[in-house]
Amino acid sequence: MPVQDERQSVGFRVGPVGILCNPASGKDIRRLTARASVFDNQEKLAILRRAMQGAVAAGAREFLYVPDSHDIASTAVEEVLGQADIGCEIVAKPVDAPQTDSALDTTRGARAMRDAGCAVAITLGGDGTNRAFTLGWSDAPLIPISTGTNNVFPRLIEATIAGAAAGLLATGRLPLGEVATRAKTITVEVEGESPDCALIDAVLTSDRFVGSRALLDPSRLRALLLTRAEASGIGMTAIGGLIDPLSDDDNGGLLIEFGKGGFRVRAPIAPGHHEAVDIRSIRRVELGEPVEFQGLGMLAFDGERERLLKRDQRATLRVGRDGPWVIDVDRVHTRAARAGWFRMDASA
Repeated sequence: MPVQDERQSVGFRVGPVGILCNPASGKDIRRLTARASVFDNQEKLAILRRAMQGAVAAGAREFLYVPDSHDIASTAVEEVLGQADIGCEIVAKPVDAPQTDSALDTTRGARAMRDAGCAVAITLGGDGTNRAFTLGWSDAPLIPISTGTNNVFPRLIEATIAGAAAGLLATGRLPLGEVATRAKTITVEVEGESPDCALIDAVLTSDRFVGSRALLDPSRLRALLLTRAEASGIGMTAIGGLIDPLSDDDNGGLLIEFGKGGFRVRAPIAPGHHEAVDIRSIRRVELGEPVEFQGLGMLAFDGERERLLKRDQRATLRVGRDGPWVIDVDRVHTRAARAGWFRMDASA
């Protein structure tokens, strides 16, 4: 289905605002091996508070949140509910999700939000957090707020405004298809194993173990498939973006094979960490076109090593436009402003 036709088929939604915060995002080894910034729990708590306050101001009255190991979401809920001047009745409940301190919490939490009928979800994390969320709820209406290391998928946005956009959508005042675009994904079918996915990049490396997960040694890169290649990005997306930029609006993906025999590009593969990368070949791939990676090697998704491909084991990858509905916060507010929804009676 063409993107425009699919947008027209996605209408109004009414339901709770979902909240998910990854307490581990923005804290991995790249704070030691590179120069990545840190998003501590106090900052995440402040972001969630502002997002909830924005959603309440826009009319949201019901929230569901995923419990986390540091009680960030539950603390934000308690503080917002405890405000003396809140002026309305708010209901906020946790969803049933395990607390394993792993990506499984995010995946199952997303699935629980979907099953509970959330109209929109707000996530705090990086590319990996949103990938885990997508594994649980592939077509989620999503506002991803950046608090990670690799932040190609989520964006830096003021949480108050993001929350207000979520509130406007959750009250059914705007059809989702008019203010959101369905993201591209990479579906990964592993021979003899369960499938997987990535939102931005899928990489085959010569590694034999997961280790610290982060991809910091370009000499170990073998092949890369991208949904986005951003010249101003960081990580794997920058390698493609500095050669052949590809936006989220462009259909298809970008396939890179690494090695001698082609040319080199110097790219920021981690914050503050530029490296010369050998490129053997690069080409565009169509939506749905199969791309094969073959082991022995490690598969990394959205910047983190995840799964081992055994010797001669194959993985088939395809870029498709079948990911979350990512909400354009500016478009939401522009539509609401033109409809006059922010105007108040002078005597109020």
